[in-house]
Amino acid sequence: MTAGEPAITEEPGAAVLQGRAVGDTVFKAALTIAVLAVPALLGFLVWELWVGSRLAIERYGFDFITGTTWDPVAEEFGALPLIVGTLTSAAVALVIAVPLSLGVAIYLTEFSPKWLRQPVAFVIELLAAIPSVVYGLWGIFVLIPVLKDHVFPFLRDTLGFLPLFQGPIYGNSMLAAGIILAIMVMPYIMSVSREVLMAVPASQREAALGLGATRWEAAWTAVVPYARSGIVGAVILGLGRALGETMAVTMLIGNRHEIAASLFAPGYTMAAVIANEFTEAASDIHYAALSYVALSLFVVTVIVNGLARILIWRVSRGQAGGGQGV
Repeated sequence: MTAGEPAITEEPGAAVLQGRAVGDTVFKAALTIAVLAVPALLGFLVWELWVGSRLAIERYGFDFITGTTWDPVAEEFGALPLIVGTLTSAAVALVIAVPLSLGVAIYLTEFSPKWLRQPVAFVIELLAAIPSVVYGLWGIFVLIPVLKDHVFPFLRDTLGFLPLFQGPIYGNSMLAAGIILAIMVMPYIMSVSREVLMAVPASQREAALGLGATRWEAAWTAVVPYARSGIVGAVILGLGRALGETMAVTMLIGNRHEIAASLFAPGYTMAAVIANEFTEAASDIHYAALSYVALSLFVVTVIVNGLARILIWRVSRGQAGGGQGV
């Protein structure tokens, strides 16, 4: 340093900024570890299911998926009735839940007075927080008697020409499980559909009304098509919830390992057989067969929820059904 040049001194805030940089680095590292822990846990879960089911995979292969016999004593296992029962109960639930959920969502966003929207939305979200075992108990003591004494006989008398509504009435049945599943998935479909419909620009409604449409026509021809990708995502989320439900379905479906054309007949699901038999598996092959069922259910659930995430991401990116930005 030559004469006359000012002395170079360290800024008083440099140490503070350096400390903040260290803190940011530590925080970033902690978040990175947390993010990486999620796929790591998922990988361990898949690995454990694969290891547990490997004996059944090696012995039965794909015949396990197409087989219909479930006999732990004879060590014969086939999961087709379980798969059919899972898909059938979920399909029944969606047939009932989707129209009701979409109707409630449209009413809350398009026709409901403002003072009613938040209370109803709160009640809907509260329904999603009720444990499934509570739904199951309510189904046993309230739903099953009503269905067995009134609803099922009415359906058999009026729609008995269809195979779905023929045969003896047991009470515990595929239809009872589908109805309780519909009640359980409705809050999810309603909540997501409502948020998607609320994100539709007001210009969509105003354009339809300006062309002479009624409020109902504007909602059905302009608002709903614009948000159809998000609505489909909500339905798939509900489907994923229905596929993985265990306790309520186990308590109402009847737990019979067979494929029946009638919805009045008992059935079985993949989640229900795991809950019923896993702690009682007396042989290695029985345990492996249940693990094979769990692996199959896991794959189906991951695929369904992955599709739902993609559709919801499209909505958030502004790729609604009409192709316009939300």
